[in-house]
Amino acid sequence: MPRISEPTVAQHRARQLRTLLDAGRALVAEEGPERLSLAALARRVGLSRPSLYEYFRSRDDLVAAIVEDELPRWAAAVEQALAGPADLVAKVEAYVRAQLEMMTDGRHAAAVALAEHALAEPARERIRDGHAQLLRPLVTALADGGVPDPRLRAALVQGIVDAAARAAQRQAADPETIVRTAVAQAVHGLAGVDTAGAGNAPDT
Repeated sequence: MPRISEPTVAQHRARQLRTLLDAGRALVAEEGPERLSLAALARRVGLSRPSLYEYFRSRDDLVAAIVEDELPRWAAAVEQALAGPADLVAKVEAYVRAQLEMMTDGRHAAAVALAEHALAEPARERIRDGHAQLLRPLVTALADGGVPDPRLRAALVQGIVDAAARAAQRQAADPETIVRTAVAQAVHGLAGVDTAGAGNAPDT
């Protein structure tokens, strides 16, 4: 049995869990999501596999725990970003900017990569439930602004954010151009874009 380093067993487990989640996040950031496994994590923190099973039943359980650990802070940052702007367009822009900032910075990159990795349905369901927290402030803003189908609209805006984050990771353009384009697409669609002749564009 591991040596207890805290006043109570519960405090020891909480601290150990924090160490494991931080180590798992660091492993993903350094080596990629495909290298995350219970065996790799056990080696990194110096625990036996049986000891690790006290915290995570499987790799999917570990992945879901890392993502779930990140989501409350992520959701709080998004909610704070939307609390400032008064008008709806500014709120949508704040949402897009806050999400892209979180999705492309070093701290959250591991959670983003893991959330997109192949997982069994129970783990994906846990992550989907957590992601609903992120959409809630935008759904509220759209509903308060009289936008029809606010949940669907919010999900579509998030789709734009996800695509923009992938473009940023590929360095498809400079970060500010990606943000401004994502905001314009989310708020205005193709309004104001010169689409003359688009229907005659050659196939590629």
